[in-house]
Amino acid sequence: MGFFSTVFGLLGFGVGVSSGLVIGYYLFIYFQPDDVKDPVIRRLVEHDSKNLQVLIPEIPLWVKNPDYDRIDWLNRFLLLMWPYLDKAICRTAKNLAAPIIAEQIPKYKIESVEFEALTLGSLPPTFQGMKVYQTEEKELIMEPFLKWAGNPNVTVAVKAYGLKATVQVVDLQIFAQPRITLKPLVPSFPCFANIFVSLMEKPHVDFGLKLFGADLMSIPGLYRFVQELIKDQVANVYLWPKTLDVQILDPTIAMQKPVGILHVKVLRASKLRKKDLLGGADPYVRLKLTESKAPSKKTAVKHNNLNPEWNEEFSLAVKDPETQALELLVYDWEQVGKHDKMGMNVIPLKKFPPDEAKVMTLDLLKNMDPNDVQIDKVRGKIEVELTYKPFKEEDLPQNTENLGDIQKAPDGTPSDGGLLVVIVHEAQDIEGKHHTNPYVRINFKGEERKTKQLKKSRDPRWEEEFSFTLEEPPVRERMHVEVCSTSSRIGLLHPKETLGYVDIPLVDVVNNKRINEKYHLIDSKNGRLQIELQWRTS
Repeated sequence: MGFFSTVFGLLGFGVGVSSGLVIGYYLFIYFQPDDVKDPVIRRLVEHDSKNLQVLIPEIPLWVKNPDYDRIDWLNRFLLLMWPYLDKAICRTAKNLAAPIIAEQIPKYKIESVEFEALTLGSLPPTFQGMKVYQTEEKELIMEPFLKWAGNPNVTVAVKAYGLKATVQVVDLQIFAQPRITLKPLVPSFPCFANIFVSLMEKPHVDFGLKLFGADLMSIPGLYRFVQELIKDQVANVYLWPKTLDVQILDPTIAMQKPVGILHVKVLRASKLRKKDLLGGADPYVRLKLTESKAPSKKTAVKHNNLNPEWNEEFSLAVKDPETQALELLVYDWEQVGKHDKMGMNVIPLKKFPPDEAKVMTLDLLKNMDPNDVQIDKVRGKIEVELTYKPFKEEDLPQNTENLGDIQKAPDGTPSDGGLLVVIVHEAQDIEGKHHTNPYVRINFKGEERKTKQLKKSRDPRWEEEFSFTLEEPPVRERMHVEVCSTSSRIGLLHPKETLGYVDIPLVDVVNNKRINEKYHLIDSKNGRLQIELQWRTS
């Protein structure tokens, strides 16, 4: 009896399953709705407000927010380059992870940790848009919005105590909005010294995690716990204002900051050759460092003297002692016309031992061209005392974060006062009625300073620095800054004209220690002038 019941039970089960499959297939085929139509694709302006609310999460940022730029070109670039970027990124990740794994596994008594598979998949990330900020500082700030719904395959095998466990990460999704800051911008390739990365909001991270082939994320409560844990850990490290700093260039070299001071004492000259046929010579010495934009220094003029003594001291900022050299040029001063050059010589700085005074007597030559037939013809001698003093290690900037900090005033600054530093950066959209050869003239407390003149430029850039030593903070003072233009043409009716001016109150720079602003020029249609002011105290 038991045997027959078992056989009939199996037959009933088979017949029931087969009948169910046939009937289900019949119902699926013959009872499909006939009113199914392809969806109609309509423009956004044709949707009502209810449908737009459903679609808004998927609309790109460059559509919703006009301050975001469309960067489809970057997405196309990533699509074409992704197979190669995938291999390069995975190879780099393996190389970076290998020493870290080798250092950590002995602590947990693990035999080995290996990547059985590591690929980012065939789907590259996409950028929904990018916002670029404009500031007056030497920096570039970008905020791209990143979405990546990828199909990576990251499989890690862990061996311990003779057992092997395989963990696999699949179906990764990342939505993030990082802020990328390139600063400071420098005149050395790749034109920025540091990259600062921070997140403007907590990222969305979703992925599948398989252990022994089973999806751990399907465990109730574990999925949400892991998501919140990752968000909190990433936010604690990279959420703005915290940043990830990546140094690209040495900031001292990139920004060409001074690394030392060359002290020059011009002692005397002897046996100078007279340039004038009648009377004597009126010599003076002009000295400067090569590869430097700083204006040259000059001694006093010694009238009617072929063996002058000056005993004047000068200090020159050195940026690269290996390549820079000191140029010494002796001129004959003329009241009218061009000053005649009496002789010159050049001294490479790499010859000087640091912190050691060295007196040198040099022959004055016509020029430094070795092919000149008159190179051996001596035009007199000049005697100088030179001392190169490199900065100490603690005096040099250690990172680019501190390069914008206000320096202390030099020794000798009045204790109740300070040093007012004026940096003339650039001007924009300036134009004269008759000519545009701009330069900037600064008037403050009876002192006048001028930048160099740039010819035929409506957007000049000077990057020149001036300083004023003051007995007290200038809280009630104003600085008059004027952009002027002059013409060298003889007989022009308007040889000089003003392109605009601005009066800057200095109370803000005393309170804030530093300001960097673009000022609209008075008496100018669209002209603007960027000036940086610093108040340095001892």
